[in-house]
Amino acid sequence: MENVLSYLVEEINSPEVNLPGAVFKLFLSMLLGVLVGLERKRKGQIAGVRTFALISMGSCMAMLLSIYVPQVYTGLKNGDPGRIAAQVITGIGFLGAGAMIHMRGSVRGLTTAAGIWMTAAIGMAVGVGMYLCSIIATAMILLTLIAFQVYESRARLGQENRMIKIQVRGIIENIDAYVEIFDRHSVHLSTYFITYDYANNQTELSFVVLAPSHRNYLPMFEDLRLRGETLSLTLSSQS
Repeated sequence: MENVLSYLVEEINSPEVNLPGAVFKLFLSMLLGVLVGLERKRKGQIAGVRTFALISMGSCMAMLLSIYVPQVYTGLKNGDPGRIAAQVITGIGFLGAGAMIHMRGSVRGLTTAAGIWMTAAIGMAVGVGMYLCSIIATAMILLTLIAFQVYESRARLGQENRMIKIQVRGIIENIDAYVEIFDRHSVHLSTYFITYDYANNQTELSFVVLAPSHRNYLPMFEDLRLRGETLSLTLSSQS
């Protein structure tokens, strides 16, 4: 039994690609990706456990291929062990862009996109045998996503974009009354969009505002509701 464990440890730590080492690296990269994915899924993001696990494993597999090709095909004149892995950094950017949701005047999912890029780098690090570094990096990601968010919440730091949509009956041609409400509640109006529905005699007002994080919007919503015959009022946030 001791000989078997010694053999597995030696194979896992070998700089060359072998079956026991490759299986261990893929499993470790999957586990680290799952940890990051759990945190993102807890926040209700599109990319969750399976996505982050596959990203980490795929990056690890790409790195294994980068090492394996020149290891086996030593006669290749233009063999470059870093070429395949380098494409991961470029390709993962497209996946990160897919995790972002563009709404009128705001973008949601930047943190998730950054997490995807970092998870790919962790998978590559596992692929070259940087086990401890990969585990520490994963812990630092979770620290950034969880602990720092708690600190920002308690310290009430920063400002963020919010999208406020108001649907009212009638055709609204002047928004000065709404601007006055934003000013009174110390909310900065960045831009706005207006959609007229002449068939149903309705107007949809979309306001992109900048306000301190964790603000209580309910008093302002009550004032906005009373400005006209409000049919609906929604708030969407950037995260």
